[in-house]
Amino acid sequence: MGSGTLITFPTLLAFGFTPVTANVSNTIGLVPGSLAGSWGYRRELAGQRGRALRLGVGSLLGGALGGVLLLVLPDGAFAAIVPVLIALGVLLVITGPRISRWVSARHGEGVVAEHWWVWPAVFATGVYGGYFGAAQGVLLMAILGIGIVEALQRLNAVKNVLAAIANAVAGLIFATVADVDWRIVGLVAAGSVIGGLLGSSVGRRLPATVLRGFIVVVGVVAFAALVFG
Repeated sequence: MGSGTLITFPTLLAFGFTPVTANVSNTIGLVPGSLAGSWGYRRELAGQRGRALRLGVGSLLGGALGGVLLLVLPDGAFAAIVPVLIALGVLLVITGPRISRWVSARHGEGVVAEHWWVWPAVFATGVYGGYFGAAQGVLLMAILGIGIVEALQRLNAVKNVLAAIANAVAGLIFATVADVDWRIVGLVAAGSVIGGLLGSSVGRRLPATVLRGFIVVVGVVAFAALVFG
């Protein structure tokens, strides 16, 4: 669900790695897990190629910008807003269906398959994911769940693809110009692949309400870890 960073990143800091080295090495290591999760949800991606490609462009551009920002901004410059974004994501996941119905009714459009603001929001989430990435999945699920009329499991599949793209492009930038510890990359990659495959296997069997509840729990834990950890 995009919160593995909240476990691996503090662990790497505890072992004495610098924040930037820990973050960039962790991001590269999570790429194989994101791809594994996308593969596990390949059935739910059927018929969504156009949507995944269109939104994937936003995620790619955002992830690239976020990766560059991590390398050029002072340490901690983005940290203050991270808990706010996570809290907003949790709130949107909870209220998403009601907000979606309200938006459609207010504009007199009936059922809108996809709202115009989804692409810019995915781009913004890509920036966040390229910079840090914890709970990126919570934010993406909030955006997709509110802005697109589609089954939650199918949106979860698209979310996996978008997160993988943001992580991959940021990871490519980091691998080219940043100080990467490839030992960390290997260890995180192995764990993330196992987690991605297990998560996709279990996640697709969950009812929509249970999946939504799990996303909320992950977001709350992520918020608490960043604020009180």
